[in-house]
This record gives sequence, structure tokens and C-alpha cells, in this order.
Amino acid sequence: MTSSQNPPRDGEGDRAQRGGGGVPTLRRPVTYAARKLRREMSLPEVVLWQCLRGGRAGCKFRRQHPIGPYVADFYCAGARLVVEIDGIAHDMGDRPARDAVRQNYLEENGYTVIRLPASDVLKDVDAAAESVARLASPLHHRPAAGGPPPRTGEDLT
Repeated sequence: MTSSQNPPRDGEGDRAQRGGGGVPTLRRPVTYAARKLRREMSLPEVVLWQCLRGGRAGCKFRRQHPIGPYVADFYCAGARLVVEIDGIAHDMGDRPARDAVRQNYLEENGYTVIRLPASDVLKDVDAAAESVARLASPLHHRPAAGGPPPRTGEDLT
């Protein structure tokens, strides 16, 4: 700081000049939408999250995770698996067409998408969580092409 400038007072500083607010990727509107959706999860999402959180399903899941312009209900990064909980609103109006566009976008970008009806989750959350875990597990534990190299001293025949 040069001597001609006065030091900042009363909470002033150079943050306002720099913009503040964190990393630019964290200021994307989809990130704010995901944070809001985490606070306002539906009942089927909450009960399924209780079964999936903390790696209880054998894979780590994230809830309300932004992917491109969309927010996935649940996402397993290790398996590139997106889990969508579809309530009754997904059957009305233009939602089926919008869901198809969303699913095409995710699948074209290498994600596997599964859709679970909210009513099925509420009927038997344990079965829903197990089916999600069963689908994520083989995707998560993909063996490398050809397997590991042989150990030193082993024959290749």
C-alpha cells in the first residue's frame, strides 16, 4: 500500500473492487439452483438419500449435483451414474419431452441415467436403494482392459 492511500476502515477493502463471491464456477446459476434444491428436497429424495449417503450403498453419491445445465437428483461419480426420482409432475405437460432432452444430453456426455418413480421409492425405499447400488456397483468397479500386468517372474502363457 502506498503512503498516499488511507487504510481501509469499517469493513471497507478491496473485495468490492475484485467482485468477491468465490471461484467463478461456484457462481454459476445452476450451482445456486443445486444448493436451493438440496435445501428443498422432496420426501422420496430425502428417504432415498438416507439410504445412499455416506457410501452406505457401496458407492459414494452426491445429491442435487450440477451436470452441465442440469441438476441431477443423485450422482455417483465413480460410476458416472445419474439417478432421477420422477414424481407425478414428470408425467404432465411438456415435462416428458423436457426429460427426454435432458436424458439425451446426459447419455451423450457419457452418463448412465436411471429413473425411479417416486411412488416406488416411497413403497419400498430399501429395494429402491438396493437396485441403485446394484446398478452402480458393476459400473463403479470396471476392470481395466486386459486386467493388471503379470507380476515379475510369472509366465505369460
